[in-house]
Amino acid sequence: MEKTENLILEMIQFDAGEPELVHHFLKVYNFAKLIGSMENISPRLMEILEAGAIVHDIGIKVSMEKHGTCNGKLQEQEGPPYAERLLQKAGYEKDIVERVSYLVAHHHTYTNMEGMDYQILVEADFLVNLYENQSDKATMQTVYNKIFKTKAGRKLCRQMYLVSDEAYENAEVE
Repeated sequence: MEKTENLILEMIQFDAGEPELVHHFLKVYNFAKLIGSMENISPRLMEILEAGAIVHDIGIKVSMEKHGTCNGKLQEQEGPPYAERLLQKAGYEKDIVERVSYLVAHHHTYTNMEGMDYQILVEADFLVNLYENQSDKATMQTVYNKIFKTKAGRKLCRQMYLVSDEAYENAEVE
């Protein structure tokens, strides 16, 4: 079995009893993989992206247990040590563990997003969250305008949610 499959199985075990968390990370993983493929990212970056998508929300259960809530900042704070343990157990190299830990620690921070892996992870997470949160059209358009930067992510968001590309182009001109 590959590292990725091992990591998925470890994450399913970590999220045992929380099927909505499992469904969420599997959807984010698939969208991240699709966007990464459409953007033709390197195999190394794809490995980081896939691992990051699988463990990105690992801080939710921990935050709920420790703090009784799981806002984005708490997820970013609590998640990295648990992600690092699962990644190491699955056999990921040290530099990949460090980068994925960084992504977990920042995936709810939407400023200074450095790296295609970071950008794609956030876009994939939003593609899923817009649906799961039953966002209204105005929210979808705002997220599209502010968050989506990759050609592939913009295309998927436009097709899925029928948002307008005009607003994005106008925002770029301003």
